[in-house]
Amino acid sequence: MVETAIGVLDAEGLEAVTMRRVAQELGTGPASLYAHVSGKDELRELMLDRVAAEIRLPVPDPERWQEQLKDLAREIRRVYISHRDIAMVSMGLIPTGPHLLDVAESQLALMRAGGVPKEIAGMAVDTLGMFLDADAVEGTIYYAKAPAGEDPHAYFEEYFGQFKEYFAALPRDRYPVLSGMVRELTDADDDGRFEFGLDLIVRGIASYVEEPPPA
Repeated sequence: MVETAIGVLDAEGLEAVTMRRVAQELGTGPASLYAHVSGKDELRELMLDRVAAEIRLPVPDPERWQEQLKDLAREIRRVYISHRDIAMVSMGLIPTGPHLLDVAESQLALMRAGGVPKEIAGMAVDTLGMFLDADAVEGTIYYAKAPAGEDPHAYFEEYFGQFKEYFAALPRDRYPVLSGMVRELTDADDDGRFEFGLDLIVRGIASYVEEPPPA
């Protein structure tokens, strides 16, 4: 049932995943699914947890914890965007599935290995999650604008390029800073913006690491 639902997700997006549609794909009636899940929300949570099983988790290395934390974030992003808008399920969800808990355990283990205090690690894992969810969802929204049959990446670059002209044409007397930063505001692609945000968060987390007392 979960695999069938993920197949619908990958083909048509999260909105297409309904109890009726999944039952139709399985050749049965919606009522039969309720013997296994309480409803659409639980089904979607099970889908997210199954997707999370695809995330490759690192073995913590205290000397490389920051880069490992970034690599894990990139891996989560890779998996999420490979399943369309599955990240929508993650937003506002407290993870309880075993594979989602594995991911949270790995993130926390990396931070703790690097000396991040428990209180900070506990909040940072939530901040990282919100950043990753938002990045994946925004990417899905942007690429969904592409007309059928057109490469979404190429369309997005053209779509975003239109705003260069818009910002450049802003009245300088009213928006002197915006109009003077057109290149800086529009040059970075989605990967570049993701990497900047990720670096910003990991640097912030690392700033809370207390230096060991001198020997």
